[in-house]
Amino acid sequence: MALALAVAVFGSWTALDLASRVQAHIGRARLVWTSTAATAMGLSIWSMHFIAMLGFDPGSPVAYAPGLTVLSLALAIGSTWGAFLAATRPGAKLAGVLVAGAVMGLGICAMHYVGMAALRTAVALDYRPGLVALSLAIAIVASTVGLLVARRPRAAASRLLAAGLLGMAIAGMHYTAMAALDLTPIAGASVVTPLGVPPFLLGVGVAAGTLLILFLAIMASLYDQRGNILQALDAGGVGYWEYDLRGQTLQASSQVKALFGLRGDDEFTLQNWLGSLSPEDRARRDRAVESAQRGGADYDAEYRLTGQDRWVNVRGKVIRDPQGRATRMIGVVLDVTDRHQAFAAVTASEQRHRLLTNELNHRVKNTLATIQSIARHTARGAASVAEFRQAFEDRLLALSAAHNLLTQSSWEAADVGDLLAQELAPYPAEQVSVAGPSLSLPARQALALGMVFHELTTNAAKYGALATATGRLNVRWASLDIGGDAPLLTLEWRETGGPKVSPPARAGFGSRLVKSSVEQDLRGKLALEFNPAGLVCRIEAPLQSIPERETTFGL
Repeated sequence: MALALAVAVFGSWTALDLASRVQAHIGRARLVWTSTAATAMGLSIWSMHFIAMLGFDPGSPVAYAPGLTVLSLALAIGSTWGAFLAATRPGAKLAGVLVAGAVMGLGICAMHYVGMAALRTAVALDYRPGLVALSLAIAIVASTVGLLVARRPRAAASRLLAAGLLGMAIAGMHYTAMAALDLTPIAGASVVTPLGVPPFLLGVGVAAGTLLILFLAIMASLYDQRGNILQALDAGGVGYWEYDLRGQTLQASSQVKALFGLRGDDEFTLQNWLGSLSPEDRARRDRAVESAQRGGADYDAEYRLTGQDRWVNVRGKVIRDPQGRATRMIGVVLDVTDRHQAFAAVTASEQRHRLLTNELNHRVKNTLATIQSIARHTARGAASVAEFRQAFEDRLLALSAAHNLLTQSSWEAADVGDLLAQELAPYPAEQVSVAGPSLSLPARQALALGMVFHELTTNAAKYGALATATGRLNVRWASLDIGGDAPLLTLEWRETGGPKVSPPARAGFGSRLVKSSVEQDLRGKLALEFNPAGLVCRIEAPLQSIPERETTFGL
């Protein structure tokens, strides 16, 4: 009994140890290790049974029918193989494992009772139904526990404990089934040794089976380098794949599945792979695979996966049979997203640098042209150098103030109210009233309107409402939707309470600057009314970007 229990425990340990290696393999290797684990399990159960039977003495010589004995071995290995294959496949559900455990338990019981049917002796064998049912229940429970342990990698201590419990359960099933046995001597039966396999030869076979289990355990320890390699690849973020060129099937490691947005136990098919590529990349992939098969060159390509911002580098090598025909490809997948993002960032930075350089060059030219125009026209209307200097400096300061506002928004826009507030800040608040919504103007419009406000303010301070303490300035603006592509800016500048106003004899530079700024730079309309009560200026201009061109105020 002790030897039978030891064989059961040792066989269970070997099977669970082999099964733990299944998770590290894919494709054919996974099938081989699953089959090996199932063979070790079935063989250990069969060996345990016949070792225990060596101690069975029915009171007359015994032998075993060869056919039924071999059938019992086939039942043990076949049932465990099918159950292990179903329980350890990727995506196996708990319900499937329970069904596989029941099938395996039935197979083990069938192995036992077929092995008993192979017994040739002068004694009739009968069974008690209750204990037979109990032995079946023990076999099913033991099988299910074994499969649950086998389908997940576990620590050595956990596997040892599980092997001990499983071995004792298998032995318990055997001895429960033996307890169900009733022996009845057959009257008149011969006491000579019956025809069949003698117990000695069966013992040799059992010993060979036990040695085979030991051999499988040693082979698993010495030659299972593949699992270690795959684990090292996973640790390095490298996925491993195998592509069967004949069956057009694809097997991939958990790292590859993770790169494609799948879980480790999800099935990964060729359709998953092709569905993640754009039509252009799919055609490029087909050409690369065909070229690798035909010419023997290694497969190396990079793709952007559709539906996610991820780049992968796929490398592979063709494996050929002895006749030189391509049979499969093996390779790795690398996540190269960081490299592509870094390259894109460098490219974008270079583009921004070129853009900023060109923009700076353009704006400097425009600014110099504006200053040149201001200087020329200011000099034309100035009566003295001092007057020219004062007017020129004031206009440069107005231009600079508009630039400052635009700089605060990275030269994207400036608000109408901010432009006015900046220009009217030096004057008493009780003399100035401004009202209107927040309206952002693009850079070119902001500069032009800033110069308009400066000229109007300067004129009001010299000759209009801001020249006396009793004058008042009211500025109102709004945005009107006129059904076109862009809304319309309407602005009214109204002065009252200042010196009496009369139309000028000739248009000075300030008037020409206001007119050209509105009509050319703002693409708008200007109306000036020189009423005796005060100047009224009305401006209408579309709120949209103006094509860049050199500014030529007053020309």
